[in-house]
Amino acid sequence: MPSFILETMRKRVVFLFTALFFGISFVLSQELPDGIIGAFKKGNAQELNRYFCDKVDVIINDNPVNMEREKAYEKMAAFFSTNKVSGFNVNHKGNRGESSFVIGTLITSTGSYRVNCFLKKDKSKYYIHQIRIDKVNE
Repeated sequence: MPSFILETMRKRVVFLFTALFFGISFVLSQELPDGIIGAFKKGNAQELNRYFCDKVDVIINDNPVNMEREKAYEKMAAFFSTNKVSGFNVNHKGNRGESSFVIGTLITSTGSYRVNCFLKKDKSKYYIHQIRIDKVNE
């Protein structure tokens, strides 16, 4: 077989594997629901509630409470009411197996907060099982 044909085939195989790698990476990074990030950006507890597990650990400024979904919604609504949100920046997000997370900075009228949101997969969807919100010392 002529060398130019082998070289062309080699280039195609390298291109195919590169495209496959980036495609898989893109799909895996998309598993975190965009609605969660959007809810934090708007300070929308009702939208966030759509992604809560039946029981949620809500930790605000080192005050942990494990509560039912409805109580978690009320707690987040009260937090957003007291701290008017003007933005949310994603610092890191990822997933591994049946769990996923997002870490970001919530910008509010009372200052910035670090948000850690942990999710677990149930069937084909991810649900929030823990939210940790800590004031950032500026």
